[in-house]
Amino acid sequence: MFNKVVLVGNLTRDIELRYIQSGTAVGSAGMAVNRKFSVNGEKRDETCFIDITFFGRQAEIANQYLNKGSKVLIEGRLKFDTWQDQNGQNRSKHSVVVENMEMLGGQQNQGGFNRDSEPNYNSGYPNNRSNSYQREDNGGYGREFNQNNRYQQNSNYNQKQQVEEPYQEKVPEIDLDADIKYDSKPSKSNFNDSSEDEIPF
Repeated sequence: MFNKVVLVGNLTRDIELRYIQSGTAVGSAGMAVNRKFSVNGEKRDETCFIDITFFGRQAEIANQYLNKGSKVLIEGRLKFDTWQDQNGQNRSKHSVVVENMEMLGGQQNQGGFNRDSEPNYNSGYPNNRSNSYQREDNGGYGREFNQNNRYQQNSNYNQKQQVEEPYQEKVPEIDLDADIKYDSKPSKSNFNDSSEDEIPF
């Protein structure tokens, strides 16, 4: 059967924290949920008071950050409690076992708790918290690994650049003036001043 309750309201008292024999933390508190409605144009308020119970690490977190008047959203299951009072009479009531919780409102209602830093706490809080610690622990290693990786990449790049640098062949310098021989003798003229014609044989 499906048993799910979602409530938004304010705590009517501080968290009462205790530990059972198994060492599990149990936190008890009361919650007031308001409902506004209209009857024949007249606005009315209806307030429902219900007891809520936290377990485990979530109970410790609620005890640390929640107090009377804190606004909170809870999600859990409805439970029917029975007991005997001091007079031996049987008593009963309904309560809610909290499975998921979200703190609402500002810091004045949360005892200085910053919702942006840790927005949600649920029944799987230890696992989520351990994961956050694991991310923090791995953060330093990741930064060191990234720095070493960047250093290695830069070294490989420099080596590759040196290997792939095009070969520059040294071309010997040639003195063009040294290879050209000048004839100091003047060139023969095509015309002869002599009156006698030379007949080639």
